[in-house]
Amino acid sequence: MLSDELLKPFEELKDCAICPRECHVNRWESTKGICRSDNSFNIASICIHKGEEPVISGPLGICNIFFTNCNLQCIYCQNHQISDVAIPRASFSIKLDKIVDEVTAILDRGINMVGFVSPSHFVPQVKIIIQAIRNKGYNPIWVYNTNSYDKVETLKSLEGSIDVYLPDFKYMDPLLSRSLSKAGDYPDVAAAAIREMYRQKGPVIHLSDGNTAESGIIIRHLVLPGQVQNSIRVLRYIAEEISPKIHISLMSQYYPTAKVMDHSFLYRELYKKEYQKVLDEMEKLGLEYGWVQSIESTANYRPDFDREHPFDQFNDNSSA
Repeated sequence: MLSDELLKPFEELKDCAICPRECHVNRWESTKGICRSDNSFNIASICIHKGEEPVISGPLGICNIFFTNCNLQCIYCQNHQISDVAIPRASFSIKLDKIVDEVTAILDRGINMVGFVSPSHFVPQVKIIIQAIRNKGYNPIWVYNTNSYDKVETLKSLEGSIDVYLPDFKYMDPLLSRSLSKAGDYPDVAAAAIREMYRQKGPVIHLSDGNTAESGIIIRHLVLPGQVQNSIRVLRYIAEEISPKIHISLMSQYYPTAKVMDHSFLYRELYKKEYQKVLDEMEKLGLEYGWVQSIESTANYRPDFDREHPFDQFNDNSSA
């Protein structure tokens, strides 16, 4: 049974405004918000993932907790099996004690990092999981892996709990974010969210003796086909408005899912020359810290959440 201390964050879900959608739905009674999530622990997978950036994965991988649904709803989502679940599947609802058991079993194997993937609409549950695992005597590095459609106030409430922020910065074009992610305000919201993460962590990634991140921020950006200028605008904003010393993970791994095969530009993979243009701009802006991918990486980042271990076939193609 959950103690009153652990239950307290759940109160926010009775009038949910924890993400920028501010649906004000009572998630104790309804799943009618944009994310269609209730107040339970809706988790699609708790698994070892070796496909993150080298300082996140390390030699053993990270224990990632993948939440279901999403508050952004990108039409091209690579995790579409779990990010757009119209009716929550009973199999995704998991009890806190089972979460703690699964995570600590992985930590007992020598892994010392736990990542929350797509956590923006489950921040109260994130807080509860962190506290429950700490109560068991574990103190891993906590990673917040987000689409950056986060409220600054919500991120402030996580200060001191999250060690490493791993935010996407998807768009600086509001028309693009509206058409692809139903969020015309994404550029402003994400910029403010990332600035808050930067305020908390600064530009430096602090590493352990084993060269894994203990504190810091890494900004991810996925280059989309036909949208080079959007990517360039994202990089310019980072360099000019945040810091050229921040670590960037520039991804070429986009692949078209069945949902976008008829889309005007998302139907195809990224051209090598498109990615190269963005790389050239990255170098021009002095963004020299971080990781890039080979253009062939599109074949290697395709999880299957119908499998017990969604990333068994993963091969990392990131390079410093």
